[in-house]
Amino acid sequence: MKVETRTIEYIPAEERHGKAKDLFPIWFGANMHITTLVTGALPISLGLNLFWSFAAIIVGTLLGAIFMASHSAQGPKLGIPQMIQSRAQFGVIGAIFPLFLVMFVYLGFFASSGLLAAQTLSSLVSIDQTWSILILNILCFVVTIFGHDLIHKMQKILSWSSLVIYLVATVIIFQLPLPSGIWSAGSVDWPVFLLAVSIVATWQLAYAPYVADYSRYLPVTTSTAQTFWYSYAGTVVGTIWMMVLGSTLTVAIPNFLDHSGSNLGQLFGSFAIVMYLLIIFGQLSINVFNLYGAFMSTITTIEPFVKLKVTPRVRVGMIFGVTVMGTILCLLGQSNFLAFFLNFIFFISYFLIPWTSINLVDYYLLRHGQYNVKDIFDINGQYGKINWITTIAFLVSVIAEIPFINTSFYVGPIARALEGADIAWLVGLVVPAVLYYFPMKRKLNNSKYTGENQETAIVENLDNLNSKS
Repeated sequence: MKVETRTIEYIPAEERHGKAKDLFPIWFGANMHITTLVTGALPISLGLNLFWSFAAIIVGTLLGAIFMASHSAQGPKLGIPQMIQSRAQFGVIGAIFPLFLVMFVYLGFFASSGLLAAQTLSSLVSIDQTWSILILNILCFVVTIFGHDLIHKMQKILSWSSLVIYLVATVIIFQLPLPSGIWSAGSVDWPVFLLAVSIVATWQLAYAPYVADYSRYLPVTTSTAQTFWYSYAGTVVGTIWMMVLGSTLTVAIPNFLDHSGSNLGQLFGSFAIVMYLLIIFGQLSINVFNLYGAFMSTITTIEPFVKLKVTPRVRVGMIFGVTVMGTILCLLGQSNFLAFFLNFIFFISYFLIPWTSINLVDYYLLRHGQYNVKDIFDINGQYGKINWITTIAFLVSVIAEIPFINTSFYVGPIARALEGADIAWLVGLVVPAVLYYFPMKRKLNNSKYTGENQETAIVENLDNLNSKS
């Protein structure tokens, strides 16, 4: 195993490796854990039966994964992490605002996943949950130090082991007795159904800030279509499978969510330890993702102000600092986990979705993947310090979402008029796309960094980056 030497900088051609098919186990494994399973229980908690819960899970996943996989396809082309590419839209300084929000997302998911892993470990070895949190977070810290290649290897192992063990679990779970009428396709509360679809779609969109981090080492000649479809297939299969199991278990086992890990493990009887170990491994794996992303975002945030050379010592120190912050949040969130997680997943959606829309519109509709990578690292480059078109579009879009929001602590007037239906995520996709596309297209048409001149600059700058590397 080698410690990764790259952080946010461009990955030169001679260091590129892997194939697009390697992305399937990354994103399949990224969903084969108990946090995904618990999220699948939320439609049931909202009042849907199994039939309509399954429908919401499938619809939300298929829609949300389109945007997630579209981000993944950017990695081989640009060779840089996802969030630093936001500088091309927001400006080098302006990108700090979404970066700050994304760091909160990472730490929040780190805490929620860590709590579920700690519950399972405490059930397995009968130790205090606080000690379980500390032990597991130390392990995440160590793995994150090694970085990209070790994470890929972990995901392949997790994918194969999950495939076997959860196939057995699926057979067991669908033999459990279920209440009558739970499969009825009769009447449905449409506002609640739309709310459930929103939750599941947001689950996929939450991957957007770091999905390209795991495709950026692929050769630049890697097919965009293959990168998209392997990422899409991996996340769709893993998410639907685990969320469907979560919904079923919530109906079949009373108070399943109170101790989800131990309740799942007990289904295996004398072989429960096998499921316990897989649950812990799965939570460790996804938390390494969160820790790695938080570390990269931290570097991206401070880089415009301090030209920091990320030596092995600096890398360890910064990862340790992020681990400490996540651990504190994890310890504070031990009580009332489900309410904490539900509120959190709604909260992040209203900030991540406009960012996703702006990024994809810029990449696919305006610049067609053509960026000056060198200037992304230059505070005085063509992308400027702050892009006010982007900033205004982003802020207006977040404000536009507020009337459509339905959370436990706030229900917007339009959501109330729609009897609780939450379509804020749709507003967050459409409004920024319109507000950003037209003024930015006009600006680019008047810019010298377009067309043939821009493509020449890109080639020259990539050659310079390669020679310096």
